[in-house]
Amino acid sequence: MANYAALFEDEDDIFGGSPKSKFMDVIFNANNDIVRNELEAFVEKVAAMELMLEEHVGSDINRSVENFRVQHQNDCDMKAKSLYIELMGTILSQSE
Repeated sequence: MANYAALFEDEDDIFGGSPKSKFMDVIFNANNDIVRNELEAFVEKVAAMELMLEEHVGSDINRSVENFRVQHQNDCDMKAKSLYIELMGTILSQSE
């Protein structure tokens, strides 16, 4: 039985690349309007999350985020890969 985490790695990826590299392929080859709309929605979501975080940790969120990222590097890496897959899926589902 294949390891779930292996799906996120280049050498074992059934899709022939990392989530990041496949995401880049999708955004450069998908319909420009769909990609633009999804990236705008993603940035708006990140902006809202940054404002929420700022309310909880103060104005120096960059340092707080970096400290968190260093302390939780593996979890952050997995979440980033998951976000690439999620956004790529959203773009591809609208491109059909």
